[in-house]
Amino acid sequence: MKKFLEYLRHHIVVGLDTSLFIYHLEDHPRYSLITADLFSAMEKGGIKGVTSFLTLMEILVKPKADGKPEVVQDYEFVLTTFPNLSFIPLGLEVARRAADLRAAYRLRAPDAIQVAAALVQGATALLTNDKKLKVVNELDVRLLDDWLPDFNPNN
Repeated sequence: MKKFLEYLRHHIVVGLDTSLFIYHLEDHPRYSLITADLFSAMEKGGIKGVTSFLTLMEILVKPKADGKPEVVQDYEFVLTTFPNLSFIPLGLEVARRAADLRAAYRLRAPDAIQVAAALVQGATALLTNDKKLKVVNELDVRLLDDWLPDFNPNN
């Protein structure tokens, strides 16, 4: 836990992939301790999290498909008003940067958009669990799986 929080202190702006939000909202048994520390650090102002509006779209799909409009409304409100969390629109600058990333790394369009949104907002790190994003050199890409030993109560 200490190593993770120390890592976050070295990055004022951190890009956040969709999976982190899903793990947190669904209280994932393996990752929720990590995401709890992450969102706590954002809430306290220790870091600024950035993600694209693609994240919000992806998060809302399941409760919409399950016919749970109250969950959709709750998720949307909590996420769009969360302290030190910015959702970045797919504007011209993000689109251009995403195209560069797709060309350079052969990323899927959603991944390129997420990385581009982080870069456009000045992020120096990206937290994800997508191993394919480790090819990106412009950010310090870290997998949540990298931090699991730090959160293991037996360590």
